[in-house]
Amino acid sequence: MNTQFAQLIVNGIAVGSIIALAAVGLTLTYGILRLSNFAHGDFLTLGAYLTLLVNTVGVNIWLSMVLAGVGTVAMMLLSEKLLWSRMRNLRATSTTLIIISIGLALFLRNGIIFIWGGRNQNYNVPVTTALDIFGVKVPQNQLLVLGLAILAILALHFLLQHTKIGKAMRAVADDLDLARVSGINVDRVIFWTWLIAGTLTSLGGSMYGLITAVRPNMGWFLILPLFASVILGGIGNPYGAIIAALIIGIAQEVSTPWLGSQYKQGIALLIMILVLLIRPKGLFKGTI
Repeated sequence: MNTQFAQLIVNGIAVGSIIALAAVGLTLTYGILRLSNFAHGDFLTLGAYLTLLVNTVGVNIWLSMVLAGVGTVAMMLLSEKLLWSRMRNLRATSTTLIIISIGLALFLRNGIIFIWGGRNQNYNVPVTTALDIFGVKVPQNQLLVLGLAILAILALHFLLQHTKIGKAMRAVADDLDLARVSGINVDRVIFWTWLIAGTLTSLGGSMYGLITAVRPNMGWFLILPLFASVILGGIGNPYGAIIAALIIGIAQEVSTPWLGSQYKQGIALLIMILVLLIRPKGLFKGTI
C-alpha cells in the first residue's frame, strides 16, 4: 500500500507540474488583463496538437514543442488582436468576456476535431523503460516533464523579478491606468503577457500529451483544475498558482483508489471550496 501511495504521489506531481504551467498563464492573463479566459484549456490542447503535427513529419519531439509554442503564441496574439483588444476598447463587462472566451474555446475545440479527428493519438517518441526508485515505477517522461516545469518556472521567476518588462507587468497588474500615466508601455506588457502565457500553456499541453495521449478534450478536462489552482493560489499570483496546482494534482491522483478517476475534477473543486471557506482570498495574496 505504501508503494502504491508513493506511486500516486509521483503521478500527482507530474500532473500538478503540467497544471502549474498552464495555471500560471491563466493567472497572468487575469492579473494583468482582467480576463477569465475559458479558452485557455483549448489553447493547451492546441499546443499538444501542434506538437503532434510537427513531430509526425519527423521532427524531434523537443524541437516540436518549441515550434508548437511559437504557433500557440501566434494564435493567442491573433485572438488578442481580433477579440480582446477590441473588447477592452469597448469597456466590455467581465460577463461578456467570459461568454466570448467560451465561444472561442468551442471554436478551437471543434476546429481541432475537424482537422485531426476525435481519436486519441500519440507522439512519435521511442519507448523508454520506467525507472525503479525504491520500488516506485517512475516513467522517464514524467521526470522530463518535472524537470522542464521547474526550468520554466525558474525562468518565469527571473523574468518577473529581475527584468524591466517583469517590473512593468507587476505595475500594470497593480493598476493599469496608473501604469499607463507613469509612462509604461502597456501594449508591450500585453504582448509579453500573451507570449509568456502561450509559451507555458503550449508547453503544458505538449507535456501532458507526452505522459498520457493527445485528444481533443484534454484541455477541457483540465480547465476546472486550472481555475481551481488560480483561485486557490490567489487570483493573479503565479507562485500561488504553482503551489495550488501541485496540491490539486497530488490530491486528484491520491483520491483515485477510493473514488475512481471520474471524480478527479470534483476533488479539485472540493479542495478549492474548503480552503476558500477558511481563506476567502485564497492561500496567498492575489496579483503579481
